[in-house]
Amino acid sequence: MGCGTKEPKITQLCLAAIQRLMSHEVVSEAAAGNIINMLWQLMENSLEELKLLQTVLVLLTTNTVVHDDALSKAIVLCFRLHFTKDNITNNTAAATVRQVVTVVFERVVFEDERYKDVIEQPVPVPGNSNRRSVSTLKPCAKDAYMLFQDLCQLVNADAPYWLVGMTEMTRTFGLELLESVLNDFPQVFLQHQEFSFLLKERVCPLVIKLFSPNIKFRQGSSTSSSPAPVEKPYFPICMRLLRVVSVLIKQFYSLLVTECEIFLSLLVKFLDADKPQWLRAVAVESIHRLCVQPQLLRSFCQSYDMKPHSTKVFRDIVNALGSFIQSLFLVPSTGNTSTTVNQTGSNTSGGTASSQTNPGMLGMGGGVTVLPAFEYRGTWIPILTVTIQGSAKATYLEMLDKVEPPTIPEGYAMSVAFHCLLDLVRGITTMIEGELGQAGTDNQTMTEATSSPTQSSEQQDLQSVSDQTDKELVNRAVWEEMVNACWCGLLAALSLLLDASTDEAATENILKAELTMAALCGKLGLVTSRDAFITAICKGSLPPHYALTVLNSTTTTLSSKSYSIQGQNVQMISPSSESHQQVVAVGQPLALQPQGTVMLTSKNIQCMRTLLNLAHCHGAVLGTSWQLVLATLQHLVWILGLKPGVGGALKPGRAVEGPSTVLTTAVMTDLPVISNILSRLFESSQYLDDVSLHHLINALCSLSLEAMEMAYGNNKEPSLFAVAKLLETGLVNMHRIEILWRPLTGHLLEKVCQHPNSRMREWGAEALTSLIKAGLTFNHDPPLSQNQRLQLLLLNPLKELSNIIHPDIRLKQLECVLQILQSQGDSLGPGWPLVLGVMGAIRSDQGESLIRTAFQCLQLVVTDFLPTMPCTCLQIVVEVAGSFGLHNQELNISLTSIGLLWNISDYFFQRGETIEKELNKEEAVLQKQAEEKGVLLNRPFHPAPPFDCLWLCLYAKLGELCVDPRPAVRKSAGQTLFSTIGAHGTLLQHSTWHTVIWKVLFHLLDRVRESSTTADKEKIESGGGNILIHHSRDTAEKQWAETWVLTLAGVARIFNTRRYLLQPLGDFSKAWDVLLDHIQSAALSKNNEVSLAALKSFQEILQIVSPVRDSEKPDTPPAINVPALLGAMTATGLGRSFMRTDSIGERIGRYNESEPPIITDEIEDLNLWWAAWNTWYRIGSESTKPPITCEKLTFIPSQPFLTALIQIFPALYQHIKTGFSMDDLQKLGVILHGAVSVPISSDASPFILPSYTEAVLTSLQEAVLTALDVLQKAICVGSENMQIMYPAIFDQLLAFVEFSCKPPQYGQLEMKHIANAKYNQIQLFAPAEWVALNYVPFAERSLEVVVDLYQKTACHKAVVNEKVLQNIIKTQRIPLSLKYACPSESTWKLAVSSLLKVLSIGLPVARQHASSGKFDSMWPELASTFEDFLFTKSIPPDNLSIQEFQRNESIDVEVVQLISTEILPYANFIPKEFVGQIMTMLNKGSIHSQSSSFTEAEIDIRMREEFSKMCFETLLQFSFSNKVTTPQEGYISRMALSVLLKRSQDVLHRYIEDERLSGKCPLPRQQVTEIIFVLKAVSTLIDSLKKTQPENVDANTWAQVIALYPTLVECITCSSSEVCSALKEALVPFKDFMHPPAPKVQNGES
Repeated sequence: MGCGTKEPKITQLCLAAIQRLMSHEVVSEAAAGNIINMLWQLMENSLEELKLLQTVLVLLTTNTVVHDDALSKAIVLCFRLHFTKDNITNNTAAATVRQVVTVVFERVVFEDERYKDVIEQPVPVPGNSNRRSVSTLKPCAKDAYMLFQDLCQLVNADAPYWLVGMTEMTRTFGLELLESVLNDFPQVFLQHQEFSFLLKERVCPLVIKLFSPNIKFRQGSSTSSSPAPVEKPYFPICMRLLRVVSVLIKQFYSLLVTECEIFLSLLVKFLDADKPQWLRAVAVESIHRLCVQPQLLRSFCQSYDMKPHSTKVFRDIVNALGSFIQSLFLVPSTGNTSTTVNQTGSNTSGGTASSQTNPGMLGMGGGVTVLPAFEYRGTWIPILTVTIQGSAKATYLEMLDKVEPPTIPEGYAMSVAFHCLLDLVRGITTMIEGELGQAGTDNQTMTEATSSPTQSSEQQDLQSVSDQTDKELVNRAVWEEMVNACWCGLLAALSLLLDASTDEAATENILKAELTMAALCGKLGLVTSRDAFITAICKGSLPPHYALTVLNSTTTTLSSKSYSIQGQNVQMISPSSESHQQVVAVGQPLALQPQGTVMLTSKNIQCMRTLLNLAHCHGAVLGTSWQLVLATLQHLVWILGLKPGVGGALKPGRAVEGPSTVLTTAVMTDLPVISNILSRLFESSQYLDDVSLHHLINALCSLSLEAMEMAYGNNKEPSLFAVAKLLETGLVNMHRIEILWRPLTGHLLEKVCQHPNSRMREWGAEALTSLIKAGLTFNHDPPLSQNQRLQLLLLNPLKELSNIIHPDIRLKQLECVLQILQSQGDSLGPGWPLVLGVMGAIRSDQGESLIRTAFQCLQLVVTDFLPTMPCTCLQIVVEVAGSFGLHNQELNISLTSIGLLWNISDYFFQRGETIEKELNKEEAVLQKQAEEKGVLLNRPFHPAPPFDCLWLCLYAKLGELCVDPRPAVRKSAGQTLFSTIGAHGTLLQHSTWHTVIWKVLFHLLDRVRESSTTADKEKIESGGGNILIHHSRDTAEKQWAETWVLTLAGVARIFNTRRYLLQPLGDFSKAWDVLLDHIQSAALSKNNEVSLAALKSFQEILQIVSPVRDSEKPDTPPAINVPALLGAMTATGLGRSFMRTDSIGERIGRYNESEPPIITDEIEDLNLWWAAWNTWYRIGSESTKPPITCEKLTFIPSQPFLTALIQIFPALYQHIKTGFSMDDLQKLGVILHGAVSVPISSDASPFILPSYTEAVLTSLQEAVLTALDVLQKAICVGSENMQIMYPAIFDQLLAFVEFSCKPPQYGQLEMKHIANAKYNQIQLFAPAEWVALNYVPFAERSLEVVVDLYQKTACHKAVVNEKVLQNIIKTQRIPLSLKYACPSESTWKLAVSSLLKVLSIGLPVARQHASSGKFDSMWPELASTFEDFLFTKSIPPDNLSIQEFQRNESIDVEVVQLISTEILPYANFIPKEFVGQIMTMLNKGSIHSQSSSFTEAEIDIRMREEFSKMCFETLLQFSFSNKVTTPQEGYISRMALSVLLKRSQDVLHRYIEDERLSGKCPLPRQQVTEIIFVLKAVSTLIDSLKKTQPENVDANTWAQVIALYPTLVECITCSSSEVCSALKEALVPFKDFMHPPAPKVQNGES
């Protein structure tokens, strides 16, 4: 009522009162209607407008009494007030309308809350036909429905249905209201189908209709064909429409799928370059609003992109953003197109980074900071801070008060678009990764659930699992589609922005986006897109136009696919080179040809860090893209000049090429960080799964291959990045090294270590050896000791390195082995064969240092590790040590290695039992395996037990060294071989000795013999000279001779000391023969040293005592002489106490258990000795056979050799005497004779020969005589049938006796007599003169032997039968007949005395056997001998003194005495002729035969008076002895006597006559001599006659004697004193004739 007065004051009071009432909620529905009507009137009267609005607001907000028409009236009232002329009212009304609309919809919400528990009957959705079919709605909802419907009507400029009374309405306001309702109450629309219907039917068509001017509009076209109400796009409406669309899409996307597709397509269209700037800006802002809602984007993708015939909306949005950004660069806002084109042209032609100044800085003062901006080909776009990350706060979409389009600042749209991209990437990736993680955990819980034990729940669990997987499959499809749809556009845009960015923060954001996309693609397994993003980052890291094939190939595949966006193409824009970035480093590109330098900018470094980050955090999804990442990193590392250090970490190092790498301080501080990140990147590879790790390794390998390709053929520093990183990766993944070991080491081995570039190689080897060492020291689980397979796997590459020829690699390999030995030696176990193999693989030609290092390793092994290695490896150690002995680089190494072999053998000896046990165990295992496979066990020396095989290998190795070309090695090896066999041979099984003898010793002897006989005789030092007279080792031949000596001696010694072991072996006799054969060939070699040594060996084996056999103890084993041997062995054991003193005894005992004790039977033993005899005979006959021709250099055996040879015989003979036959004796004789005949060379003679005057035997001659002595002693005690050999021995000795007068001739050789050998003038080049020995002492000694022997054996049948005596006489005849002509005077004297001795024994024997006629031929020989001696033709020397002459005469007298005592008394047993010869001879020698006529020549001969007297006496004695057998003989004597007496008478008469006639004159000398001789003869005759039996002397003879007396008396007057003394002697005997005259007796009476 009060209001009705229309009085202002009253109205105010009333309205206040009404408001108060309403606020106390005391107004009924009717009252409310009234109030509204009253207000309506006030409004129409334009009274208290603000109060009215206030009242309406209070009325509607305090309760819900106002609805339906009243409500519509209230609302219309507010609208009407909004369009008044008063600004304040307008604005207040606008606010009120907004609030009222809100209230209406809030009521719906409350109402729904109230009724939400009541289940409604579903009602059919009202069709299009019934516009107002709202009967089903509750009251509040109905009001809201009507209100919203009319708002749409109003915006569409149609009449409202419910808001009756509206006069005017603006579209902008209507759109704002629509937007706020849609934005604030989406649930109302979503819950009530009627409202949804409104949305579809009214709102969307309306929006599309209102958009039409924007769609049709093209900037720059003057006319427009569209008959739309607004010709030009109108900013306020357009902007509000976009806001509505944003809300629709955001809130009601699920209801309006098709409509949204249209809206989105429109949005995309608004970004086109021909749309106004403001329109593009607000469109970008709208799109930004979508980009921050990843779930929404996901729905787009599901609804459109994944449907078969739908628009690819999501892809289009992204591509549109890309095109939009490109268009901003390509159409510069300045419109100055010509310059742009020009610039792009010049830049694409490939200049390097230009020095253009930043356009943003033009005209600014120097101090101004540079704005963050993008700059591309001259287009400079600042980056504005538009929004905080992740929220789409729009600027122009909020300009609701602006009517005119605002001016958009430069760079705004770009900045928004940029943020769109970043938010899009961030949203999608966080969403997908979140869901991926969720799926992962779900899966886990699911699988855990599945494994639950309850049976009942299992079915449903399985069900849920399958649902889960289906869901995951669907999800995955969506994710992949999203990524596939957006990645091209994103990449194009981001690459462009990255290239254009000049701001570090912006660059960082772009790189982050690229990185997250790459990682996401990787996680989803989308290889192409992943690689594309990674390529983009990689290209950003490298200088522009950097030639890197990996990247270029990838981009070309990308650019060739231009991505079409609804017909328009997005090209990947190639990076411009115009980066206005600070250059921070200049370096060399890593390329084949040096190409000058390249520059790195700070942006490159930033990209590099992103790349590192990517690899570090997302290594697991990189897969094959590792290739790209690593290739890029390698190039960057190269340009920055980082070089690998220990363990593969890269350190800043100066480039080798010189000062081409320039780094700014900024980068210098960064480098350590970068290298640190790089290292961490590879460290993090330990967290990668196996597959990813393999990808990483493969990538590194192929990188390395490329680097190697580049390093071929030039000595440029190679890139070691890949190798270093392979090493680093290997080191950090030790815990699972098995899975990457083969590819890793395979690459290093086959490729890197064999590379021609030494630096590359060296690093390959470094990497490999570091890995092996690390692998062995790593604490594996289970430990290596229990995981042999892994250990072998780790060591195998070390062995493989041996196949590489480069010495530097081998040195690394060996150093590695040395370090492994030093650190892991104790735990190598089964790895030993590999390690030893490495040492053994070194060949002689590989240089001294290599061999040295390898040998050092070996020494370490032998000194420290033999006990720790498995026994099966010992054989390898032996072989390796042996191989070092054979290396000819360094003599010391060879010699030391032989020492090692000795140490090894010692070790075997000490640890024999343990080694043997272990080897036998191993053998059993192998044997079993072999049997299972059905093959034979194959190892060297197989049948022997394994421990013996070990020894045999050792012996065989030493054997090889014994024939090394170097003498020192041979000598050392030989000594070692024989020492080891000597010292430790007893450990061998008995049967093994067979192998030792045949395979080791004889094999060695064969080789040595062959080498020695073929050795070079050239002198080793330069310089001529006759080799025979030179030093003992100056030719190869002489050096080999030493080896031969050593070897033969060693083998012989073994045969000697181990005879008890060898003899029981089956083929001992065969071995014996072989050994003898070797001795023979050595003895006959033309080398004095060898031949003599051979004989020494021969002697040694012949001194073998045949095992003692004791008849009482048949059980004892053959070797009784063990203790003696043990002593010897202890001595050889290098002063070490003997380890097993009982071992030989044990061994022998062992043989006895296994085999019956073998007693070598006599026959076999004899065979051995006979074999030895045959050998001896062959040696003797060969060596003493004189040469056929007499060349200058004929080889003549030396005296010591011959002596040794002959000295062997006595020992040998002891064993063969039982079967020694005449034949053998003949053979022996030949050899002895030959040996004695050998001359000696004149240069040796002073040492061997006595001076000529001494009568001494040489040792050879002694030996020969000893040999014969032994023989004769044996015969002496031997059986009867042996004694037939006596004659042969006599023959032999007599042959020697002859040497005294006839020295033997040695072939054709010219020999000087010893007296003229030139001792002092031996010239080089002249052949040595051969000097015959002085045989006289020898012959004389032989003669003495003959005499002795004959004295013992004269009566033996054989001696008698074989005419030994005759031979002796015959032989003696030679010196005796020569007499003074003998070379030595002693000879004939000895001969005489010997003959006398022999005859004194022999003649009785001869007489004894006179009847048999066995001595018939001897007598004439004897007669001749006497004749020749007593009447010799040789003239005594002039200087013979009287004493000497008398001494010689006494010898002749002795002979005559022998005749008188031994022959003549037994004349009747002696052949008559002989006696006759003797008589004649005596006659010749006696006095009367001396004094025949004297000639001048004979005057000087001294008369042998004693001799003549003796002859005469003997003659007379024989003549008058009563033993005269025949009258004839006596007659001869008597005849002779009468003649003698007659002649004496005559001579005396003549003398007296001449004396008287001559007066005082002396008579001639010869006449005086004659008369003296006659007087002597007379006295001798009278003496002889007195001695004879009186009855034997004829009376006639006496008469003749007495008749001489007067004549003698007459001679007394002679003047010569000599005659007087002779006369006195002759007269004295006559006293015996002075008897008183006997009385005459006649007729028997006195």
